[in-house]
Amino acid sequence: MGKVDDNKQQKIDALFKSAYDLFLNQGIEKTSISDIVKKAGVAKGTFYLYFEDKYDIRDQLIARTANQLFLEAYQAMDEKQIPSLEDKIIFIVDYLLDFMVKNKSVLRFISKNLSWGIFRHAMMTALPDDHINAYHIYQKLLKAENVSLRSPDITLFLIIELASSASFSTILENDPIPFDELKPYLNDSIRAIIRAVSDT
Repeated sequence: MGKVDDNKQQKIDALFKSAYDLFLNQGIEKTSISDIVKKAGVAKGTFYLYFEDKYDIRDQLIARTANQLFLEAYQAMDEKQIPSLEDKIIFIVDYLLDFMVKNKSVLRFISKNLSWGIFRHAMMTALPDDHINAYHIYQKLLKAENVSLRSPDITLFLIIELASSASFSTILENDPIPFDELKPYLNDSIRAIIRAVSDT
């Protein structure tokens, strides 16, 4: 039974890696399911055991990528023992955006294919190894700090929309200013959002 499960997971991982590489290098529209299975070294029928189509594997890739990044950011933040909720959220946002600065192809892939619906699904999807998701991390932060926000979901939506839309062109094009120059303004704006909705 263990070997069967291991073999299944190896095939899924190979499909994810293959799709990820192809989507990053040539874009989703130019990538076919035949391309994905050929690169992964599995039969096309195997693909359809786990995914409906290439957009399904794209959405699951975004979920995996988002959750893994959030988990890494949370763990890095936890090691720093940062005192306030504002500073913790700023740290996580900075961690994620700094990753995007170093991995611009990932930023292009996520931003081109991201909608709030996909991101919300990504945040609610637990990683199989960790049984945790980005939304759980966010809720854990709020609970740990004993902070009450009028609408936690809307607050998160505003922060994500602000950080992603404001950072995209600065990271990729240095437009209107380099990202390092934008960061203080972005952080001040995130603080303002949190304070505006805080009930404490």
